[in-house]
Parts: sequence; structure tokens; C-alpha cells
Amino acid sequence: MEDSLDSTAHQDRVLIIEDDERLAHLTREYLEANGFQVGLEHDGANGVERIIEEQPDMVILDLMLPGEDGLSICRRARPHYAGPILMLTARTDDMDQVLGLEMGADDYVPKPVQPRVLLARMRALMRRADSLVSASGATRLTFDNLIVDSATREAWLEDERIDLTSAEFDLLWLLADNAGRVLTREEIFSQLRGIKYDGQDRSIDVRVSRIRPKIGDDPNHPHRIKTVRSKGYLFVRDS
Repeated sequence: MEDSLDSTAHQDRVLIIEDDERLAHLTREYLEANGFQVGLEHDGANGVERIIEEQPDMVILDLMLPGEDGLSICRRARPHYAGPILMLTARTDDMDQVLGLEMGADDYVPKPVQPRVLLARMRALMRRADSLVSASGATRLTFDNLIVDSATREAWLEDERIDLTSAEFDLLWLLADNAGRVLTREEIFSQLRGIKYDGQDRSIDVRVSRIRPKIGDDPNHPHRIKTVRSKGYLFVRDS
């Protein structure tokens, strides 16, 4: 283990879990030059423990690691860590990207890593919480037995708190705040990830499939979040 994070520091704290030491150190130098405090971990076997103990503002997690792979780390750490997890994946492996999102990752950046792209995606993730402002000014939205609260970044179903990742909450809030209106994938990508939709990225679809059962929606016959073919998604208002 090396370079633990100082919990008293005021800079945004990032934990990089990456076994390529050269890449990890170059990334750390670049991020530190841009105002982040950065901790490094090269052994996947220590990844879960460090995430839970240090509670960084963000985790950058490589997929292929010695000791324990990134998917397993993400799955095991997610119930104990609410911050954003950005996963590094092989450029052409769409399945790895989908699996990462299903395990609770918030976003992914393909290798070889381009520092400016990485920084832009990190900043987009970190400012999402600050940008969740309702068009009506409301901070709490209620739909029958479902409550979504942007102030606490929590949602409840039948008075039971729903376990949502940061990215899942952001998507749920965006859809709920636009209830009754179809949101295109282009709009969703622009507002949540700050990038253009390339027509192939499945991250939004994966997150919708994870959110539906959590809010009591039937994945096979959804009544709350409906797929509008060739367009996007519609959050249905109360009947």
C-alpha cells in the first residue's frame, strides 16, 4: 500500500487503483497539477479496504488488477461507498464497460488514457450533484409511493430507502424532474456526462435497467420508466 489520502485536506481526494505503476504515477502528477490530492494503490487485494476506510471523493479503478479485479472491487465496495467510481477499461471491450456499470461504476474511460479526457470526465462526475436543480425549484419529488429528494440525494419506496449509486440517483432525478416528457439519449448524455451521445454507448440503458426494479418497476413491463423506441425514456406521472 502506498500514498494514503489525508482526510483533513480540503482538496478533492482521488484514489487511483492501478497496477501499471508508470501510468498511475503520471496520472497522479497530472491530477495533482490540477488541484487534486491523489492516493495510489497498485494491488487489487487492498482496493476494497482502502476505498471503505479512506472514503475518497472519487475512485479511479482499473479493470485488470493483481489480487482482485476491478469488477469485484467495485461490487464489494459499492454498498459501503457512495462516491463516484470511474473505471478504466479496454477501448474495444463493450462487455467490460457494461459489466462495470452493472457493478456500480459511474462512468468509464477507455485505455490508453488521455489525461485531458480523464480530467473532463472526473470534473463532470463531481459537479453533477451541484447541478441537480429542479426546473420548478423543488428539491423533493413525490410520485405515489416513490419519493426522490435532491437535497439529501436519496430516494424512498414505501418509506424504505432505496440503495442507489451516485450515477443512478442522478439519472433517476433527471427523469423524475422531467416526468411526462420524453428525454432523448442525447439530452441525458449532455446533462449527466457532458458529452455527446455516439449512438452506441449503452451506459444509460444499463442504469435504467438497474433503477427499474429498485423503484418497484417491472423490468419486462415497466409502468414508471418507459422506453420510447428510437428516442429515449419517459418517466410517467401518477395516474
